[in-house]
Amino acid sequence: MKLNIALLAGDGIGPEVIAQAVKVCDAVATKYNHNINWTPALTGACAIDAVGDPYPEETHQICLNADAVLFGAIGHPKYDNDPSAKVRPEQGLLKMRQKLGLFANVRPTFTFPSLIDNSPLKRERIEGTDLIFLRELTGGIYFGEKGRKDGGETAFDTCTYTRAEVIRLAKKGFELAMTRSKKLCCVDKANVLETSRLWRETVQDMAKDYPEVTVSYEFVDAVAMRLVQWPNSYDVLITENLFGDILTDEASVISGSMGLMPSASVGDKTSLYEPIHGSYPQATGKDIANPLATILSAAMMFEDAFGLKEEAEAIRNVVNKSLEQGIVTEDLSGKNKAYKTSEVGDWLVTNL
Repeated sequence: MKLNIALLAGDGIGPEVIAQAVKVCDAVATKYNHNINWTPALTGACAIDAVGDPYPEETHQICLNADAVLFGAIGHPKYDNDPSAKVRPEQGLLKMRQKLGLFANVRPTFTFPSLIDNSPLKRERIEGTDLIFLRELTGGIYFGEKGRKDGGETAFDTCTYTRAEVIRLAKKGFELAMTRSKKLCCVDKANVLETSRLWRETVQDMAKDYPEVTVSYEFVDAVAMRLVQWPNSYDVLITENLFGDILTDEASVISGSMGLMPSASVGDKTSLYEPIHGSYPQATGKDIANPLATILSAAMMFEDAFGLKEEAEAIRNVVNKSLEQGIVTEDLSGKNKAYKTSEVGDWLVTNL
């Protein structure tokens, strides 16, 4: 099979972890007789530096013409530390999601048996955790009207949702729940927010079309608490943009490292696969960043974008093997030997 993949390395550790994912993908392609056509493109701070735009039109066209997009990370301290900056790397991420129609972020959280004691949470609380968040990506407060008034002394950000936006996200949630344990949790703040009341009533209306799915409705603050108390009580959770952004980062600590969790952003035009971590500028160029989340995101890409389940499973198996044998970067090594980012990638390739 010929696979056309847009390659957006981005900023910080993005190029380093992406390089390892490319090595692994190429090894899988050789093993299973596929041909990958990689097309690199700029996004984030490196794109601002090059052309003044964090998501240039050329990059957009490359993404549109690809079968899938593999993405690293966006962000740079020189923009984080400058509140007055008019153009920011993160604007490229929002623009990319909007222009590509990437409305659903799929964020799994699961535990690795060999790393379960790396988690800051007790083993008995997290054992067996296997949940998936579906976070709405193109609506809500990040895309609503925002600004300053009263001479800059008052700021506002408006959260807006349409019923259609809720329906398309919730539909994916119901469909995913049907392939798993048929449990769906709608996360909102319906006791306070009008947008949350729209979410809840819309999901309630849709539930009758999925009689086999047990649907629960929980406030976001309660879910934030229960995620660290009984995470394995959840299966599929759906929520709006801001709540999802916060809760999925909270859930990531269950596995023991943000460097382990993959994600996908799916839409009508294409799908994008990326690690959940950021650009980690402190580690840039040091060859110490954990590449496994990016590599597992590539596994999601093989399975979801191309239907290549055996290839995806081969990647997951060799990643599990590396964890069991301690072939890991410094965030997971503890007192044992820490391997370089590139060494982990080389080991995975050899053992595929």
